[in-house]
This record gives sequence, structure tokens and C-alpha cells, in this order.
Amino acid sequence: MALVVKDRVKETTTTTGTGTITLAGAVVDYQSFAAIGDGNATYYTIALTGGDEWEVGIGTYTASGTTLSRDTILASSNSGSAVNFSAGDKDVFCVYPAGRSVYQGSGQVNTEIVVSVPHIEATNGIIAHNATITSDYTSPAGHNILSVGPVTVDPGVTVTVASGQRWLVL
Repeated sequence: MALVVKDRVKETTTTTGTGTITLAGAVVDYQSFAAIGDGNATYYTIALTGGDEWEVGIGTYTASGTTLSRDTILASSNSGSAVNFSAGDKDVFCVYPAGRSVYQGSGQVNTEIVVSVPHIEATNGIIAHNATITSDYTSPAGHNILSVGPVTVDPGVTVTVASGQRWLVL
């Protein structure tokens, strides 16, 4: 499974409750969630048309049955918990959530980096719990590195990821 983000993915649903969403087809001039690929995860928003129920999260698209699971709730109209959607039409679309975005503010880039690895290994303590990277750094090939807390990169510092490593923002 990969995390996939695509532009102009939007479908509708009439699914109620807190479970998996059954997708009803792409909105005109948009593509369907099939663009995400079977078994892949994506960021999504579900919003009740003309209502105040909404949810942003990470879900997994399943081609069989054309469904989107609601794996991780990032924000919602239900205080950050899964929304118990009422009857009615809802829009379901891909997003790039603000809380997961990389942006520049106050002269430095702010990021949250989570690395998908089979084990935790911090090399030279550079990327570890609540670390600060103060000089240029290149991750060694073959090393799996995981941040278990915020990582701050000083302005002007370059961080290079070795070939073959996958960095995911979740």
C-alpha cells in the first residue's frame, strides 16, 4: 500500500454512519477514486451537502465495491472523531490537509516527516526524538531512519535522502 495524492478526484456518496464509504461515481469533470489505485491510501474529505457534517482523514480505496475506508481521522465536525453521517448526499474528495502540508512561514520550512520503516534506527542521533538538524546531512544508504518527535531543520541546511528510502508524510 502506498500513500497516493491525486488532483481533481471527487465522488459522491449517500452512505450514513461511521463506517466505510461506498462511492457512487465521479462528479462531472472530475476523476474517480480509481485514480488512487486499489489498496492505496489517500487523504480525503467527506462533507454533507448543505450541512455542517465534515471529516478529513486518511482512507484506503478498494476497487471491489468501490469503497473508501476511514482509517485515520485527522479533523472533523465531531471534535476530531469519526462523524456519524446522517442521510443525504455527501461529496468525497482528495485533499492535501493543512496539518500534513509542508509550508514556509517565518523564514523557515515547517514539516512533519514520518518515515515508513520495518525497524527504528537513528544514525548519529541526527534524526530521532525531538532532534534539530544544524548542518547539512545526507542519510546513509541502507539505513532506515524514523522520527518519533518533531524534527527541526535550521535555515539554510540541506537534508538529502539516500536512494531507495521512502519518506511518507502521514
